[in-house]
Amino acid sequence: MMENLREIALQVIDNEANSILGLKELLTDDFEKVVELIYNSKGNVIVSGIGKSANIAQKIVATLNSTGTTAVFMHAADAIHGDLGIIRDNDVVIIVSKSGETPEIKVLIPLIKIRKNKLVAIVGNKVSYLANQADFVLDTTVPREACPNNLAPTSSTTAQLVMGDALAVALLKLRGFTAEDFAKFHPGGALGKRLYLTVGDLCVRNGLPQVKPNDIMTQAIIEISEKMLGAAAVIDNGKLVGIVTDGDLRRMLMKHPNIEAVHVNEIMTKNPTTVDKTAHAADALNIMQNKEISVLPVMENGKYIGMIHIHDIIKEGII
Repeated sequence: MMENLREIALQVIDNEANSILGLKELLTDDFEKVVELIYNSKGNVIVSGIGKSANIAQKIVATLNSTGTTAVFMHAADAIHGDLGIIRDNDVVIIVSKSGETPEIKVLIPLIKIRKNKLVAIVGNKVSYLANQADFVLDTTVPREACPNNLAPTSSTTAQLVMGDALAVALLKLRGFTAEDFAKFHPGGALGKRLYLTVGDLCVRNGLPQVKPNDIMTQAIIEISEKMLGAAAVIDNGKLVGIVTDGDLRRMLMKHPNIEAVHVNEIMTKNPTTVDKTAHAADALNIMQNKEISVLPVMENGKYIGMIHIHDIIKEGII
């Protein structure tokens, strides 16, 4: 039975994958014209649909908004009951539909045409009312649905989604939208933090563990224990000359039972790897993982200003 279920999944994946690849043959000059129209527009993009296509329209809106193109969702049924006021003179309207013949859409289209807004159809029927009335057509016709009855919107909605993604990415490229821009629109969650959270943001929460080269190990143990970062910077005349970690302490205790006779400069790591306070926390994490270390001294203009621990970054959800 499980093998049969797996076979069903494979058939669905193949069906939808082939439907998406088929879009390459359906792409026309209208795609470039729509991208240029939206890019040069002084208004917003209004995306509408009904049923499952409305769900896809909402996802297209979300993707556009997160990549620098202001978009608003307008449900086709609600539009003819007051929400038509969402549309402004310079807005570009996109209607998503498989059949292009839905009653609500047939009522909506003349109202959009009266307002003289440019109308873009993402439609799976080139001879439909929607396709014939639209200024531009993005064809998302699929051979059949992944549903065995060829009824439930499956491959068709996947094709709509991919066409929306293609629009968003093309506009992103045209706008020169950068990772920094992306971070502005995604300040919450791990994704946003990877793009904007810096080492300086995190290290200020910690203490400033530091010892001198000639300090005995007892002093280093106390400093590391009090600051609870597993390490202390070794500072000589205001300059960072090394680092001593709890790992160094364990190895030292195995060799030197009399810790009062051992000084920091005898076991410290000289010229340790450091990170600037302006570096992204995600970059600091990569450094620690690549070098298999858990702490980094943080620097500002060549001066030691703090310590960052790998757990500081992981706590923020950056992994």
